[in-house]
Amino acid sequence: MAGTKAEISLQSGLRYLPGRLSRAEQEGLVEIIRGVVAEAPLYVPVMPGSGRPMSVRMTNCGPLGWVTDKEQGYRYQQTHPVTGKPWPDIPQLLLDLWRELSGYSEDPEACLVNFYADDAKMGLHQDRDETELSAPVLSISLGNTCLFRIGGLSRTDRTKSLKLESGDLFILGGEGRLCFHGVDRIYAGTSTLLKSGGRINLTLRRVNP
Repeated sequence: MAGTKAEISLQSGLRYLPGRLSRAEQEGLVEIIRGVVAEAPLYVPVMPGSGRPMSVRMTNCGPLGWVTDKEQGYRYQQTHPVTGKPWPDIPQLLLDLWRELSGYSEDPEACLVNFYADDAKMGLHQDRDETELSAPVLSISLGNTCLFRIGGLSRTDRTKSLKLESGDLFILGGEGRLCFHGVDRIYAGTSTLLKSGGRINLTLRRVNP
């Protein structure tokens, strides 16, 4: 997994690894994710309470998967909310990345797969539905470039933006584990990795201690 660009540390616990995955590694990972999606299809999650659909489609792999719906809200569960089947296993390539980069002794329990069409976005939020907050969140970008925004521990803290390109990795850990973050836009036509455009974001999480 040979990236040539230097790692960039933004603030305590936040690590940006641009170009960490080669083109060949990205292509291989896309094929692996296609297999995950064939077993656990993408679906449109909705917001708690309002039932408003999110602009991303999503699925998961691992013992647990992150889901959200109108009635029960944000949570982790062992089965796909549409098919009722257990999530597929986390691919070995992703486990290897976690073991190399996370600094955490246990393997991830969930890998959230978000697909962003070129008009999709994600508002500022914290990843705080996990019990084990000492484990980082490892994020992998595939496909079109996105404008990623990262702030502090309060929604009103100042934010900074950076463009995450295909093959980039980002880690939220340590003091930065609960930083607010989001995706403001997708830049169409910036990558040829996905034949129909868009962006795939994979986030590996440890849920329980």
